[in-house]
Amino acid sequence: MQLPEFRLEAYFTKWEFRARHHMTASDAETMPLGALLALADDAERAAWDALHLGYTPTWGDPALRDAIAATYDGLTRDEVICFAGAQEGIFCAMHAVLDAGDHAIVVVPNYQSLESLPRAICGDAVTGIALRADDGWRLDLDELARAFRPNTKLVAVNVPHNPTGAVPTHDEFARLIALCAERGVVLLCDEVYRGIERDPQRTLPQAAERYERALSLNVLSKAYGLPGLRVGWIASRDRALLARMEKMKHYLSICNAGPSEMLARIALRNRETLLARTRERCRDNLGALGAFFAAFADRYDWSEPVGGATGYPRYLGSDGVEEHCRRLIEEAGVLLLPASLFRSELAPAPTDRFRVGYGRAGIERGLEAWRAFLARG
Repeated sequence: MQLPEFRLEAYFTKWEFRARHHMTASDAETMPLGALLALADDAERAAWDALHLGYTPTWGDPALRDAIAATYDGLTRDEVICFAGAQEGIFCAMHAVLDAGDHAIVVVPNYQSLESLPRAICGDAVTGIALRADDGWRLDLDELARAFRPNTKLVAVNVPHNPTGAVPTHDEFARLIALCAERGVVLLCDEVYRGIERDPQRTLPQAAERYERALSLNVLSKAYGLPGLRVGWIASRDRALLARMEKMKHYLSICNAGPSEMLARIALRNRETLLARTRERCRDNLGALGAFFAAFADRYDWSEPVGGATGYPRYLGSDGVEEHCRRLIEEAGVLLLPASLFRSELAPAPTDRFRVGYGRAGIERGLEAWRAFLARG
């Protein structure tokens, strides 16, 4: 299997740890190990101090899977498998569901592996459905319905969406599930930003709660702000499909790190505290971003995202977004992700956008450097 260069990750390899102002991060502000351990109860702290550094079960520590299952309505530990981050989960899911001769449907723009992996497995039998930028990044469900084929095996979506921050309505999400259920098609729903929507009324059910062939992907990296743990998971009532993913995981990480799984249990027991912390940070940062873009309305077209920790504004300058982002990082140390990193081989995607993140601390320092760059002309 030949995979193309992962454009976004290659760009991060070059710039992520060199940039003075990382203004495009997709994860929320993290915390020191000591701060997370301070949330542990007495039993958890004793277990941490007595931890032996051995292998863990491939499916994930049973107590961790219990903690994950408790975040879903009606699911048990037997309907959860853990992975070393979300990326491994995506890789295993695509290979467990798809084979040569199958057809898949993916939303555009996307996190590249949601597109590149189906294309590597299915060749040209992958259809992209572009979110409608002119309609609040809405997913056109009529277009999706027309895209199904007799051999369609998978629909892949990201809700809340990265990079746009779009979230379907409850009715739209119910119809999406119904379209898949009517045909018995697997719905892979990347839900890594769920729980930090601006309006709690916009928080959707998790796909695995509503459809037996849905795969709900989540991770501690994004909304929880704990990317260094590298703990992700997929929840589904399709246990046979999860078992196929386990066989794929045998060729990858085999199992997660024991210390990470124990820390993940502490995090999930305190999930409301961690999510509230992220929501507050995002709210404050969105206020700062909104004021910045309003002051430079001749340069940028900005609409506040509904959910997630990233937005996708339009750059209005005549030099183009690629040149603008290049100059910002090279001359001002401000890192943004230009539209070329979200281009698709499947459907047209905007070429005048860039991703900005608002989940981390220090946004004002980045905005100050950004303002100074603009003032220089």
